[in-house]
Amino acid sequence: MDGILLIDKPKDWTSHDVVARVRRVLRQSDSQKSTVKSQKGLTTSDYRLATRTPKVRVGHTGTLDPLASGLMILVLGSYTKRAAEFSKLDKTYECELTLGATSPTGDAEGPITSTSDKHNLNRIQRSLNSVPKITEVLKTFIGEIKQIPPAYSAIKVGGQRAYKLARAGKKPKLKPRQVTVYRLQITDYKYPKLKLVAEVSSGTYIRSLAEDIGQKLGTGAYLSALRRTKVGSFDIKNAKNLDEVEGDSLRLLAKI
Repeated sequence: MDGILLIDKPKDWTSHDVVARVRRVLRQSDSQKSTVKSQKGLTTSDYRLATRTPKVRVGHTGTLDPLASGLMILVLGSYTKRAAEFSKLDKTYECELTLGATSPTGDAEGPITSTSDKHNLNRIQRSLNSVPKITEVLKTFIGEIKQIPPAYSAIKVGGQRAYKLARAGKKPKLKPRQVTVYRLQITDYKYPKLKLVAEVSSGTYIRSLAEDIGQKLGTGAYLSALRRTKVGSFDIKNAKNLDEVEGDSLRLLAKI
């Protein structure tokens, strides 16, 4: 079984959870144990060989944080060798930033610290009471920019995952990387919630982008919600929910 499968990952699921779920469905679909058991005349070794669960190759083309939802491209069979091809595609996200607070993880998973006391909260709200003012700040992030990945990321530092070092109380030294932001469009704003559509290159961390935007606005910010809607030309509208994934439906995988 070869091809790609578009999945709408639910919030609180890891990318590994999604792969494991699809792999399990495939194994259950391909198992012929009930049929083999009714056959007679098989030796013990023949029976074990015939009833062995088939190996199913399933992989993803880039992780999506557990707190995020949205489009994942899974690769099956021989397409697992092409995973890198899909992971390098540009991506589109629907983002929600919460201003006036920060998080060590850059998202809602870490402890939230308010950066605005009651004394200056009104001042901040007055300074950010119009979308045009925020738009001017967002424009400074359009194009090629240098971005430092989050400390709580899967990037390896000295052979160890950065998030493991961070959880151990250490500060991983992460080097800036060049990424491209094609579009940042405000879809809704009512302080402290700022909602955006972000079109970015592969390798862009939206958590870092949220933190940098908050710093530039002078309020601090963290990513409070995230949904991936596009990967290259692949759209979330064509993705399946996990409860829709069945063995028969996987027989007609997209092949490109």
